[in-house]
Amino acid sequence: MKTNLLGMSLDAMEKFFVSLGEKPYRARQVFQWIHQKGISNFDEMSNLSKDLKCILEEKTEIKPPEIVYEKDSKDGTRKWVLSVGEGDLVEMVLIPEGKRATLCVSSQVGCAVNCSFCATGKQGFSRNLSTAEIIGQVWVAENSFGTPRDHGSKNVTNVVMMGMGEPLLNFEPVTEAMNLMMHDKAYGLSKRKVTLSTSGLVPMIDKLS
Repeated sequence: MKTNLLGMSLDAMEKFFVSLGEKPYRARQVFQWIHQKGISNFDEMSNLSKDLKCILEEKTEIKPPEIVYEKDSKDGTRKWVLSVGEGDLVEMVLIPEGKRATLCVSSQVGCAVNCSFCATGKQGFSRNLSTAEIIGQVWVAENSFGTPRDHGSKNVTNVVMMGMGEPLLNFEPVTEAMNLMMHDKAYGLSKRKVTLSTSGLVPMIDKLS
């Protein structure tokens, strides 16, 4: 099975590249190609050697969720249904408001909490999303309107972990994905612009803080 680079932290990617016999700076180059430039094809990474591209093609992949359905509303809101494999689907929504565009991201397939006001809980809980499947939603949204390198600005300015699932019941992948959202060499969002919404799991809130 190929390693999905999409969900790797920069530190983990540097260690992975060293294990391949490469210098850590190569990982930084690939990290920026993936997250800042929206590239998933190694052949398009122009500052990598042909040999390294072949190694990466053989051993790794950059695999975001697949778009199954997308629809724009009159107010500019865009909704996606994404496939995360094995028949599992999640939703995400981008809500524009002036210069701000807030992406509502899912953390689980279904939800076990079953809040009375939420439709997701009624479908039951299937599984947690991986870090790659969570940050992959941001990657898809960023690249659905042309990559930032095309027009010099971000398509997603804010993220709320408020889609399907209870984020704190999938703690490690969620926090790892949030760290990628805020990383200067990835999406560069400030801490004030990445929000986690929870049903109120106090021990996990303490852990988060």
